Amino acid sequence: MHYKDSRLNAKEWILSGRIIHPAYIKARRSVVSPNTFNMATSETMKAVVYTGGTEAFLEDRPKPTIVEPTDAIVRLTTAAICGTDLHILKGDVPTCKPGTVLGHEGVGIISSVGSAVKAFKTGDRVVVSCITSCLTCRFCRRGIPSHCLSGGWLLGNTIDGVQAEFARIPHADGSLFLAPDAEGITEKDLVMVSDVLPTSLECGVQNGRVEPGKTVAVIGAGPVGLGAVINAQLYSPRMVIVIDLDTNRLEKAKDFGATHTVQSGPGAVEEVMRLTGGDGVDVVIEAVGIPPTFALCQEIVAVGGNIANLGVHGKKVDLHLEKLWNRNITITTRNCDAVTSGMILKLIESGKLRAGNLVTHAYNMESVLDAYATFTAAAKTNALKVLLEF
Repeated sequence: MHYKDSRLNAKEWILSGRIIHPAYIKARRSVVSPNTFNMATSETMKAVVYTGGTEAFLEDRPKPTIVEPTDAIVRLTTAAICGTDLHILKGDVPTCKPGTVLGHEGVGIISSVGSAVKAFKTGDRVVVSCITSCLTCRFCRRGIPSHCLSGGWLLGNTIDGVQAEFARIPHADGSLFLAPDAEGITEKDLVMVSDVLPTSLECGVQNGRVEPGKTVAVIGAGPVGLGAVINAQLYSPRMVIVIDLDTNRLEKAKDFGATHTVQSGPGAVEEVMRLTGGDGVDVVIEAVGIPPTFALCQEIVAVGGNIANLGVHGKKVDLHLEKLWNRNITITTRNCDAVTSGMILKLIESGKLRAGNLVTHAYNMESVLDAYATFTAAAKTNALKVLLEF
């Protein structure tokens, strides 16, 4: 566990081709005595706020209050930074307006509930889902709450999120999960249930139809890609190949259960074909979200195979139907619905599934600038999942 990393200078950052130099992430700190940081007595809280463009600020904000009877207020104990937060800072998410508190992954303690909340009470330790579900609209009833008519991806997008000491959770009964209290379960394990594990399971492993004896390739060894490696093993595939540019992440992939690793590049297709006897793989999980990786999926998928798109694509990609029209393949897309989160928590409670080792760095709230710098410079800092601890 690393708690502090050296900062890259601007020249090094530009040469590295990274998304955003942390010099543009500014921390605005009030001049206050240490006692005013006490969460139990202050009427304000610390929060990471998107201010537009490439800037995020650490600000003092009013604590949230109950707005609707279905709300709960959660005092966060742990929150995670997601790659989507970097997309927001880059300006790729127009639904996130300046002034929004970032974050959609967190664990905490309920400090108050609205009058209509039935499943939770004050003092409950909970996992916050990245998806808000009303449980009753036509999309929630169909099992796709990512399109909930009054929910979906709200936190850290269209409403204030969980990278703060407190957060308001709408539709609490459908958007929180009671944390198990079994021995050995850490907050690192629990926060992976907010997004990483259900996203990789639903969008990657289940949509890709991983089954016993199948061959699987995961393109992209970031946290969600490695989550797919972990979840794929629940279905007993005979081979899990991980493809990535980063040799450190490829080594990590072996620790999480990859049977083979391939460095992305000119020889990647040939190596996958060699490993599979020329057949290609039955399931390809795309966990990057750029045109070259989607093109690679199409080159290595076997006849009758599945391409499960997990990455967030910001640019158009080419679909080579001139090569694929007669190969009986299936391509799936999906947003996380978090409908498997309850099951995942049961697996964690039983000890059959743990993903806390995806966490490589943790920072306190006052070091949020360093946390974002570390996560953004993952290729240099070897970061996977970066946490904020309160």
